[in-house]
Amino acid sequence: MVRDWAGECVRSLYRLRGEIDDINVYPVADSDTGSNLLATIDGGNHALTTESSGTQTRSSDDGAGRVLAVFAGGAVRAARGNSGVILAQALRGLADAASGLPELDGDTFARALDNAASAATATVANPVEGTMLSVLRAAAEGAHEVDSTRASVVVTGAAAAAARAVEATPGQLRTLAEAGVVDAGGRGVVAVLDALVTALTGTARDRPPEHASGASDVAERVRQPRQGTPEWEVMYLLDGLTTANVWQLRERLTVLGDSVSIADDGTGTHVVHVHCDDIGAALEEGIAFGAPRRVSVEPLPAAAAVAQQSRGLVVVVRGDPLVDLVTAEGVSVLRVAGEAVPDASELLALVTAAGTQHVTILTGEPDLTATAEEVAARDDLGELDTVVVPCRSPVQMLAALAVHDPRRRTSDDVVGMAEAAAATRRGELRIAAEQSLSWLGTAEAGSLVGFVDGEVVSIEQQPDTSADVTAAVVRVVQRMLVLGGELVTVLTGEQAPDNLAAELTGWAGSAHPEVELVCYSGGQRACVALIGVE
Repeated sequence: MVRDWAGECVRSLYRLRGEIDDINVYPVADSDTGSNLLATIDGGNHALTTESSGTQTRSSDDGAGRVLAVFAGGAVRAARGNSGVILAQALRGLADAASGLPELDGDTFARALDNAASAATATVANPVEGTMLSVLRAAAEGAHEVDSTRASVVVTGAAAAAARAVEATPGQLRTLAEAGVVDAGGRGVVAVLDALVTALTGTARDRPPEHASGASDVAERVRQPRQGTPEWEVMYLLDGLTTANVWQLRERLTVLGDSVSIADDGTGTHVVHVHCDDIGAALEEGIAFGAPRRVSVEPLPAAAAVAQQSRGLVVVVRGDPLVDLVTAEGVSVLRVAGEAVPDASELLALVTAAGTQHVTILTGEPDLTATAEEVAARDDLGELDTVVVPCRSPVQMLAALAVHDPRRRTSDDVVGMAEAAAATRRGELRIAAEQSLSWLGTAEAGSLVGFVDGEVVSIEQQPDTSADVTAAVVRVVQRMLVLGGELVTVLTGEQAPDNLAAELTGWAGSAHPEVELVCYSGGQRACVALIGVE
């Protein structure tokens, strides 16, 4: 049953991850609580799965207590974020209370839930009302209020009490009230308890989203970086920390920052979490008590905002619809008309207007790269660092843009964009302007010629109908998918039939349901369609 619960937790948190991320505004509005809880629980589930598939055979003492210990230990080692550490330690408290027990009835589960709430609270340096700690405590109290010894009845009562406690969190924490949302971590606790109800009874709980309609605008304002917010979220596993020294390390980390939490996996390894400005100092405090490993450092919203302000991105492309598509992503775009050569002075103005320390220039076609490199090589840019990521097709530019992340280090972001562009196979269909010869034969003027990565792969002589054009595009896409692919992006040009996007979408849905196909209007004059496969 513990194994069933772990699996149900993963499925439930996977479904709710987006909803929980969306309402995450406390203690830091970094919109990752749902993702962190899922990663934490998935680590516990993986520990159970790995053990059950190993060589160890189950014995008579393989009861709920021991299996809970495996679940909790895996969750602690995989814990992510403050919410993940707290939830993992709650599971640790549950496992400790059940230690040696082959099974838990309603009474023993209620007592174990008491221990879970206490352990979670002890994990945090400064417990706050209106958080998942309040919800865990309410769940434990609710379990004791149920007049039954049946585990399923007690768990159902605990889950209901937790749900009521979540609804009360905006009245306990001003940040939640201002955003019009409930506590994200508390919502995760309800999901975990609901998953246990489902595992015990076979009945799924379907709760509505736990935030007010229209609250997203308010929540977004709360997410804006606030002065005094620490720069970094630092996490690491610490071996060698004794139980007696946990409080000392917690006190030292509290001096450095906030959101301090430390959880024990039950085998002598602890997970340490802190929000602070000095990464090195946070690690040094851990070294004073043990051996840190698996160090993770993530920028918090204020730091991410500074990182975003320190670099800019400029895209150079042709085609008005494509320009509009890129502009909608909040990126500066140099619009190149027709087959004209881009104006270096206009590009220079965009680069310098970014007002950042670094600017990356993405070019959508090879003949646009020369101008970009000319601008990047200018001596009058001063300390402005400029890098060009050339793309041979606009579909490669879109792939690079999709992985652009201003929170990463500049070098990592540039490399990531370049790799995404290079990994995208490119195809295109052009109408021949004049007679030409290829290794496939002669293409007459007006023929539809298909290319994959620059090589001719098909010739459709004088296509008469839109169906002929669609069939030609399908043949090129089909050829590209022979090597595999998960995402197909098609940019339709000015000469494409009006129904090309709809026809391609219908074909892909029936012939390749495993592949996601997206079509955009690109507006290229020389191409019927540009194709990218990732």
